[in-house]
Amino acid sequence: MDALTPAQLTPEQIVARLDRHIVGQTRAKRSVAVAMRNRWRRRQLPEDLAQEVYPKNILLIGPTGVGKTEIARRLAELAGAPFLKVEASKYSEVGYHGRDVESMVRDLTEIAIRMVRVEKSREVREKADALVRERLLAALYEQHDLREEDDDPGLSNVHQEVQFVEDGGLWRPMIVERGEGEEPPAIGDEELAARRAERDAARAELMAKLDSGELDDAEFRIEVQDRSTPTLSVQGPQGTETMGIDAQALQEIWGRSPGQRTKTRRLTVKQARAILMEEESELLIDEDEVIHEAIERVENDGILFIDEIDKVVGAGGEGPDVSREGVQRDLLTVVEGCTVFTKYGFVRSHHILFVAAGAFHLHQPSELIPELQGRFPVRVALADLTEEDFVRILTEPDNSLTRQYRALLGTEDVELEFTKDGLATLASVAFKANKTTQNIGARRLMTVLERLLEEISYDAPNMGGQKIVIDGDFVTERLGDAADDPELIKYMI
Repeated sequence: MDALTPAQLTPEQIVARLDRHIVGQTRAKRSVAVAMRNRWRRRQLPEDLAQEVYPKNILLIGPTGVGKTEIARRLAELAGAPFLKVEASKYSEVGYHGRDVESMVRDLTEIAIRMVRVEKSREVREKADALVRERLLAALYEQHDLREEDDDPGLSNVHQEVQFVEDGGLWRPMIVERGEGEEPPAIGDEELAARRAERDAARAELMAKLDSGELDDAEFRIEVQDRSTPTLSVQGPQGTETMGIDAQALQEIWGRSPGQRTKTRRLTVKQARAILMEEESELLIDEDEVIHEAIERVENDGILFIDEIDKVVGAGGEGPDVSREGVQRDLLTVVEGCTVFTKYGFVRSHHILFVAAGAFHLHQPSELIPELQGRFPVRVALADLTEEDFVRILTEPDNSLTRQYRALLGTEDVELEFTKDGLATLASVAFKANKTTQNIGARRLMTVLERLLEEISYDAPNMGGQKIVIDGDFVTERLGDAADDPELIKYMI
């Protein structure tokens, strides 16, 4: 299964991948798996028909901490698609307060640009490595005075050689120049050849040390791009893109664009290699190709996760509702498909997959404006987590909390062992806390574990070589009698 590309994964295989990180919520996993597979299916259609097939946006309904965000995030990682999580509550109608909703598409485009640049950098890494090596060697030769005689363009037709001349019974060296094509003088030939051989040997030694990493911590001076050039700030309420202004283009016109100037810095070889690698990769990458591919990914594979969508439902009573219905109408424009202006060009949102989520404690999905409801045809209610789910969450996922804490304390040579009754007691405490206080789902486990292991984490540097067994008695002892008293749990956790 691991050899398959994201486009080849079937819904069943996608769910199996999600099961590695998320406990339960099978229906939600199946819904997002189908949505992801539909991306592949759409690409198999003729172009004219594919343009008419719109994504089936998903509305996830359930309390916090049950896996809504994690499902969307893991799906994006699995698909290798541009992914952005936003909170609906930070947007507002243009001109009122907050950001306009189109900025989420601009932010998603920025993420896609970075993704494609990283991939292109990997593709040109071998060429960039060779160029970086040449620049490092040239700077090191300069510092050690090991340059070739013809490195200086001014010496392309004139060559300097060392001759030894007898002067009052003593031999002294003298530099003479000869034109290209002239036969070298007989005097000094062997000495010149010896000097060149010595220089070549020193260069070869320096080259070997550079390749072996022996010089990584050595400092030297090298010329790099000056990235500290003052930038031009032209900022409107919603950013430069909404004003139709490209600030970087203005800087280039005025000769103030970063990258046009260089400066000499004193760096270690390791630091210089990282900086030069970035510079050379940028020169090898076709920026127009990056932009074109990134926009194509956003338009066809992008995923926008809109959290807290229930927070933009109108208050429905006295007092201001902070223009919440206006936010819904602006969201509708983007979700149903529009063209957004970005500094990289125009981006269409028609085929971006939107996954919205909300707890809907105080409101119902039916209270959203009808047009917006219609743009989220797939609705999934996520179930509350049970005490048994908490036990599974502590142990089954690849990134389970118990595995994380074992690894963290293992760095101090402290071994943690969680027994079955210890895990059951932890799950019971977290479950009771959620019932007694606010239900924050699986996030309660982190609160419980942090309190349970607080003293061990503090003393761990002095406990090297010890093994700590986390059983039921240990949990009860550390959390006190409140672990069995629902009336006291709410004050402890």
